[in-house]
Parts: sequence; structure tokens; C-alpha cells
Amino acid sequence: MTSPTISARTPQTGGLARVGRIAAQSALLAGVWFAADALVRAAHLPVPGGVVGLVLLLALLFCGGVTPRWVKAGADWLLSDMLLFFIPAAVAAVQYGGLFRADGWRLALVVVGGTLMVMVAVAFAVEQAARLERRLALRRVRDSRHSRHVARA
Repeated sequence: MTSPTISARTPQTGGLARVGRIAAQSALLAGVWFAADALVRAAHLPVPGGVVGLVLLLALLFCGGVTPRWVKAGADWLLSDMLLFFIPAAVAAVQYGGLFRADGWRLALVVVGGTLMVMVAVAFAVEQAARLERRLALRRVRDSRHSRHVARA
């Protein structure tokens, strides 16, 4: 009679490892933001450190300096709990009720206008990426047909 194999990885150990991975990946993302923010402050750039950090992270992902699996769990956690990060901003907004009463329409116009600009920019970027993807797929099909045709000749 054989005994069942006992796994060395218990649910508690797996959960602890997952929490550690999420913490490490979140720290990596925060480190990229911190480095980008320091760069923006040192170079006196007119863009937020978060934007530079996103561009830096995108460049690292494209060049292979960071693989998606190194940041996926941390990014998923940050995105799933993003609403919690806006609570301080909402509380601060309540403290400036007079500002909203005096200039609320201007603030609303800026928020709506900015949102529309972001939506248009994202739509444009997605459309361009889809066109590039279609061109690359078409090129792959042409190359495979050409190589089959050359191989037959």
C-alpha cells in the first residue's frame, strides 16, 4: 500500500509567496516611478514623474530589461485597488468647497476636456497599433507564401 504524495507547497506557503511576489513587484513599479520622479525634478521637465515612469517602464518592457511576468502580479494588485488611491484626493476636494463653488464649471470643463483628449489619444494609438499589427501579419503571410514558392522552384 502506497502513501499519497504530500506536496511541499501548502496553500498557506503559496499564499505567502504570492503576497511576497506582489509586494516585490509593487516595489519595483514604485521604484521606477521614484526614479522617474527624481529625473523630472532634476531635469526640471514640464511633465509629471508618473508619465515619465510609464514611458520608462514601457521602454524597459520593449527592450527586454523587464519582462511582463516581473510586474504582472504587482500591476494587477495596484489596478484592482486603484479606487483606494483616490480617496485622499476626494477628501482633499471636500476641503475646497469654496473653490468648487467659484470655479467648479471651469474645473469640470478641464476634467471633461482632458478625459475626451485622453480617449481620443488612446483610440488613435489603438487604431495605429491595430494597423501595424495587420501590416505585420500580412507581411508574414506574404513571406511564408514567397518562401513556399521559392522552395517549390
